[in-house]
Amino acid sequence: NISELGKAVAPDAKQKIVGIRPGEKLHEQMIGVEDAVSTFEYAGHYKILPVINGWNADSSRIKEGTKVAKDFTYTSGDNEEWMSIEQLQVWLKENKAVIGKI
Repeated sequence: NISELGKAVAPDAKQKIVGIRPGEKLHEQMIGVEDAVSTFEYAGHYKILPVINGWNADSSRIKEGTKVAKDFTYTSGDNEEWMSIEQLQVWLKENKAVIGKI
């Protein structure tokens, strides 16, 4: 959660829990059910291929991907893998040169 990220970035900073403000949400939806028809799963990621020009049926674009279920969604609330504060700190250190440039 965001407080873990805060602890990783600034371990000595004081945190104050203020609750959810209007317009904020606890979880993000990265892939909705409307995209499931053209979403493929790979070892470490998902790929949503455009339906235009039949790209979502093109084996040269799909390659080793596996079609997801028609009711598939990918949201942060369903995530079962979370980085520890230590893992976040290592990731931040390793990616410092590109953070903000992506």
